[in-house]
Amino acid sequence: MIEPFTVPFMGRALAELALLALICGPVSVFVFVRRLSFVSDALTHTVFPGVVIGFLAAGIEGVVVGALVAGVVTAVVLTVLSQGGALSDDASTAVVLTAMFSIGVVLVSRRSSYTSDLTSFLFGRILTVTPRQIAETAVLAVVILGLLLISARALVFRTFDPAGAAAAGFRIAGLDLLLNVIVALVVVAAVRAVGTILVVALLIVPAAAARLLTTRLALMAVIGTGLILIAAYGGLLASWTASVDYGIALTSASAVVLLLVLAYLLLLPLGALRSRRNHGRIVSDARRSPHELVG
Repeated sequence: MIEPFTVPFMGRALAELALLALICGPVSVFVFVRRLSFVSDALTHTVFPGVVIGFLAAGIEGVVVGALVAGVVTAVVLTVLSQGGALSDDASTAVVLTAMFSIGVVLVSRRSSYTSDLTSFLFGRILTVTPRQIAETAVLAVVILGLLLISARALVFRTFDPAGAAAAGFRIAGLDLLLNVIVALVVVAAVRAVGTILVVALLIVPAAAARLLTTRLALMAVIGTGLILIAAYGGLLASWTASVDYGIALTSASAVVLLLVLAYLLLLPLGALRSRRNHGRIVSDARRSPHELVG
């Protein structure tokens, strides 16, 4: 259970996923409650041209800078388009997604190793993570957690009462931009490890699974983080065991995501049972007299 992670590349992969768990758990809660799943999916695709440009300009070391620039630009464009009102949020997101991703495909197709490069960018290579990449992810994790620590109350206020937040003096557009930038930074942190496609699972599934157990946002963040950690360990172990012991090729990042989805499916009955109990309490309270409720 522990021996595979004494191998350096397995230990680095687990460390990288542990860092991603610390940021994806809390951020996924805001993605879930703000219903930004499509926006998150768009951001994972729109960083693609930045990844390609960074790779073409400076090799693998330029990926983070290229992804960071593309992610921030996308966050700003999405916020401006959604605030402008000319297009619906979904339409604006779809336009930006298709345009940016197409640019990335055009750029990467100019390389002779088009297929292998595209596969690497889309699905990641968690087992080739270097100490420098772990350090870069740690820096981004500190920045993301710092932004969340500073703005969590305002973001929650804007989520559940945007009119009240505006009346209290908060700039709604600014908070929306901040959340989009935070999501973009998470995508940048995860893009080389799990790829631009699989990272969306880390931003959606943890909070969706945690919501089946609780409605408290802080607890949802903790549960989501724990689920990613468990899936990271289990996925890497399953990939190692399948490859080494049975000769079966199993992509590590895909195994991690599949375990996350499995956890969600296993928690569905508990969520359904919890909903029925809450519904039963509401019906029971509705049938009681006002005097009984006061008492």
